[in-house]
Amino acid sequence: MSTFKLVTMKLLFIGDIVGKVGRSAVKSLLPSLTDKYKTDLIIANGENLAGGFGVTEKTLTEILNCGVHIITTGNHVWDKKEFIPQISKENRVLRPINYPPGVPGYGSILYTLPQGEKVAIINISGRVYMSNMDCPFRTGKEEIERLSNITNIIIVDFHAEATSEKIAFSWFVDGKVSAVIGTHTHVQTADEKILPGGTAYITDVGMTGPSMSVIGIEKEQVIQRFLTNIPIRFETAKGEGIFSAVVIEIDEKTGKSIAIQRLQLKYP
Repeated sequence: MSTFKLVTMKLLFIGDIVGKVGRSAVKSLLPSLTDKYKTDLIIANGENLAGGFGVTEKTLTEILNCGVHIITTGNHVWDKKEFIPQISKENRVLRPINYPPGVPGYGSILYTLPQGEKVAIINISGRVYMSNMDCPFRTGKEEIERLSNITNIIIVDFHAEATSEKIAFSWFVDGKVSAVIGTHTHVQTADEKILPGGTAYITDVGMTGPSMSVIGIEKEQVIQRFLTNIPIRFETAKGEGIFSAVVIEIDEKTGKSIAIQRLQLKYP
């Protein structure tokens, strides 16, 4: 009697890394997590790496040196103007693929694991309560169809404000991608699941950054903004941190997910 051995890969996706506290949390906790979960690929949303707003070459190098393989972003990717010329030089940093033609940078990447397995990662931005972008559904569908000719394993970071838009997109691509992971709101949701077609899903993976804050920002500053409606320069909070992520196990042959686990750890 023959037996069939399932061959799987494990993905660790780290929620939006915010400022120094977030970077420190990744540096401190990632080695033990990769060892515990035997991860093959690590992706992190890093649009808030530098002081909570944007990316710099220094903060990017710091996170890549921690063992993160791919950095996805979102609407804050352009906040540090000095990084704009750099984004086309580093294909491991993605910006939403549905920006208009001619925008610098990469919206997707085909990453080869050490064992030779190819994994596609796509960064997409929502449009509801966000900047005016090309349609994420049509743009995403076109890119998924292109990449599916190369690999069955496709991971999507859907960076969006509206939960309904994220959920609708996950149903739109169920069975066509391995995972749709929501980012942007910095608040981890408790709706992780495997959809009927084999797509792993969570509305928002959450934030990796200062926990005693308002989504990473000094709480007093945000409160004053709500009280007065006067613009104020926001600063990232200090102190205790939180590390938010999901671990997803994917069948390498079919590209379908078989498990998703939500993580939320304190730091230090």
